[in-house]
Amino acid sequence: MRAPHTTSRGPRTSVTHVTVVGVGADGRTGLAPAAREALRAAEVVIAGPRQLALLPPDCAAERVAWPSPLRPAVPGLLAEHAGRRVCVLASGDPMFFGIGRALAEEVGPERLRVIPHPSSASYACARLGWPLEETEVVSAVGRPLAALAAALHAGRRLLVLSAGAGTPAEIAALLRDRGFGPSRMTVLEQLGSGREARREGTAEEWDHPAGDPLNLVAVECRPAPDALRLSLVPGLPDEAFENDGQLTKRHIRAATLAALAPAPGELLWDVGGGSGSIGIEWMRAHRSCRAVAVERDPARASRIERNAEALGVPALRVVTGAAPAALARLPVPDAVFVGGGLTAPGLLDACWDALPPGGRLVANTVTLESEALLAAWHRRHGGGLTRLAVAHAAPVGGFTGWRQAMPVTQWSVVKPAVAQGDSPS
Repeated sequence: MRAPHTTSRGPRTSVTHVTVVGVGADGRTGLAPAAREALRAAEVVIAGPRQLALLPPDCAAERVAWPSPLRPAVPGLLAEHAGRRVCVLASGDPMFFGIGRALAEEVGPERLRVIPHPSSASYACARLGWPLEETEVVSAVGRPLAALAAALHAGRRLLVLSAGAGTPAEIAALLRDRGFGPSRMTVLEQLGSGREARREGTAEEWDHPAGDPLNLVAVECRPAPDALRLSLVPGLPDEAFENDGQLTKRHIRAATLAALAPAPGELLWDVGGGSGSIGIEWMRAHRSCRAVAVERDPARASRIERNAEALGVPALRVVTGAAPAALARLPVPDAVFVGGGLTAPGLLDACWDALPPGGRLVANTVTLESEALLAAWHRRHGGGLTRLAVAHAAPVGGFTGWRQAMPVTQWSVVKPAVAQGDSPS
């Protein structure tokens, strides 16, 4: 399994050591003695403009502001100041949605010293009386706010790290749009400083003007009576997805996700994406799960993007193109789902070849031709071949009977460490 945000490479810069100091909204008065000493000893301090303005007067170091975008600039700035005592000033706890991770990847954790400050989440939970370990944090800083939708469940408490003064109003609009208008919102501004302030209300009645840009939004999730219930387990209601009929239906979808067995950090190829339901539910399994949906029809590809945003996984990547050609430059998957186009020449071969040992492949079909193909692959590579049949109660005159949906043949297999043979012709 490959985690999406880690790295196995060594340090890329020649800088010998970097100290990262966390600072709160209270500025220099809240700095611990070790943090003050690190800033006094620094030859270069790198920070955002707001953090640079908080530097104590006894810090004589050269002051360098981060450019935008920040992450691509990290290697160059560190290389430019190699051999000097570099100190990076960051908000709160640098290892909590902060610059600390990027620096650890760049110079290596053994050459990184972090002096943290309490995070805004810690301050918020202290003010609200919420247990931090039971409170989910979602960041809207440099990330799509739509990801908040995946965390909306009745009774949950959420903290949203704001991108600016307009974020609270955007959160209220998203909550209303997703059926959570009754949710209680508390905006906490300038946490940890002498200028703390708070504003409260419900998302459906939120009419507060924009306040301080340094804010955090606490949400107590309360769905409206008619809100669609979206579970944490696979098998969301079919009506949760915008679709044109090309949709893996709820019960088959649940069985398919169980066979794919998503785990944190893993990548799925959803080949023949249709409405994107498999890739979307894969990503909803854990916030670090990733997916690429491959769909040849541009209208359906756009629909997948809309569904992904509505259901809280806007990071789902959509590739518009026909498989297998569209698979050529995709990152190595941990699992592959093929929901359509099985008989396309070379499609299963390309998916099988792309999988590493231990990778999973699941393919569904309702046609005899594709079923015969899956049976041939099953004979060659093993795995499980399953017939899935679902019936729904429906009116029969004045009575009720069972209406059978088309049965689905599913092949699921784990690629062994040693190939068992060539693909069937």
